[in-house]
Amino acid sequence: MTKTHRDGHAGPVSGGGQVSRAPAHPSPDGPLPADPQLARELLDGLAEAVVTTDRAGRVTLVNAMAGQLLPELTPGTDLAGGTVPALARAVTGDAATFDAEHRGRRLRGVCRPLAGGGCAWYVRDVTDEHARTDALLAERSRTAFLARAGSRLGLSLHREQTLRSTVTLPVPYLADAALVVHRPPQPGEDVPHWLRYADGDPGPVGGVADPELTGAVPGLVEALSGATTDPSPWLDAELADLDAVLPPEFGRPGTVLISPMPSAGGPAGALVLVRRVGRPGFDQRDIELAREFAARAGSAVAAAELYGEQAHLARVLQHSLLPPELPPVPGVTLAGGYRSAGDSLRIGGDFYEVFPTATGALFALGDVCGKGVGAAVLTGRVRQSLQTLRLVEQRPRELVALLNRALFDSPDAARRSQFTTLLLGSTEPGADGGLRVRIAGGGHPSPLVVRADGSIVEARVGGMPIGAFASATFVEVEVRLAPGELLLAYTDGVTEARGGAAAVEMFGEQRLRQALATVAGLPPAAVVDWLLQLVDEWLDGESHDDIAMLAVRAADPA
Repeated sequence: MTKTHRDGHAGPVSGGGQVSRAPAHPSPDGPLPADPQLARELLDGLAEAVVTTDRAGRVTLVNAMAGQLLPELTPGTDLAGGTVPALARAVTGDAATFDAEHRGRRLRGVCRPLAGGGCAWYVRDVTDEHARTDALLAERSRTAFLARAGSRLGLSLHREQTLRSTVTLPVPYLADAALVVHRPPQPGEDVPHWLRYADGDPGPVGGVADPELTGAVPGLVEALSGATTDPSPWLDAELADLDAVLPPEFGRPGTVLISPMPSAGGPAGALVLVRRVGRPGFDQRDIELAREFAARAGSAVAAAELYGEQAHLARVLQHSLLPPELPPVPGVTLAGGYRSAGDSLRIGGDFYEVFPTATGALFALGDVCGKGVGAAVLTGRVRQSLQTLRLVEQRPRELVALLNRALFDSPDAARRSQFTTLLLGSTEPGADGGLRVRIAGGGHPSPLVVRADGSIVEARVGGMPIGAFASATFVEVEVRLAPGELLLAYTDGVTEARGGAAAVEMFGEQRLRQALATVAGLPPAAVVDWLLQLVDEWLDGESHDDIAMLAVRAADPA
């Protein structure tokens, strides 16, 4: 008898009127389907190999994947018998896992105990996983190498140091020995030079390349000529000519890789990487890495050469523009001081000059418009003009007027708005043993006179900047220095030096006057050194404009 449930379904009726319902899900502790064919299909559908053994360690079952990965194992095979060495070692060593190469594949297995004392080995093929991991690690290693190489190459601005980094960085990561063949930057010297570093060498060694070297190594001539072809490995057992540039104990070269070192100005050289016999050859990723490294090295060498040229030019310019050693002048004691605004080149727009004359000396102190290299060029022009014009005119005001005309008439002077302020003075011995000083001014701060009693007097000199106006007017004043009295000419870099507690307050003329009052009667060299020290302490390392000063005093009696 059946009853209809409220939901419309019919079901069997048990005693007492209760409805008996079948469970919605089978119990997990219930019996599994006893269907060998179904079990076999399930095992063969797994993506990993399954091998079961009995209590004695003999194979009782292998699935389809096990037949592919471990064809040596069949039902009845003793795992400890060694047909699969990795499994045999794991079984005899009571290990529950193994990870080893088998038939060119990387296999990883784990053992799970079975009821009745048997065991089930689950084996996976992890070859592709290992390959991806190895590729990722290799790429990270290459990236780290390039980053380290870029940092080392970028830090060096000297050509020889850059070449040394180029041969040491690839060893031993890319090769057992590295060789850079390059042409020196000196004009007229076209003979290639080489620099080598091998694993185990205490440091790089170099020499001049023989003509046979470039022809003996395949691809070297092309690389030195700037060929842009991709580098390629050369497996040549007859590369005996490399023995001349390799260490005696290196042995016969195995694989050689040539990479050009391109740069914007032409080929900087060629990088030769050599591996010993027995080390694997260069694969495609090694070639690409070597090409990238050689390109960076070529750019670094070119940058170092450019820096070397600029440094040489700067040294020449600096030598010609630095204030000269003051010549001895009978009856006059002089001292000069100088600080340039630039941090790298000790040249700038402030200058001083002293020229001995028949009666004493002609001196000049000036400050050209601007600073740095541009100001230095104008400084050189002013000083050269003074050198020439003083031969035809030594009166200060007339000489200033001639200099103004020379600068104003120079090409493109108006367009560049280049001019200079200047103090130009002449000295003649006085009857009392002092000095008679005539000073002409061109828009420059007036010099200060330190009297014997410590008082400070300003020698007022006006005038207009030199080289700014064609019809500029200039004035001249005369100052008499008694024995022991001193005249100080200075540029505005002294009074406008900003420092102090907030690094914004100017040194100022008042502070300069107070400092001069404390050194009255001292020789000019001591006065200049003291003032420079005070200004340096005031600046306390802050940036500043060019600074120049010139002190003039009558010489002490013999």
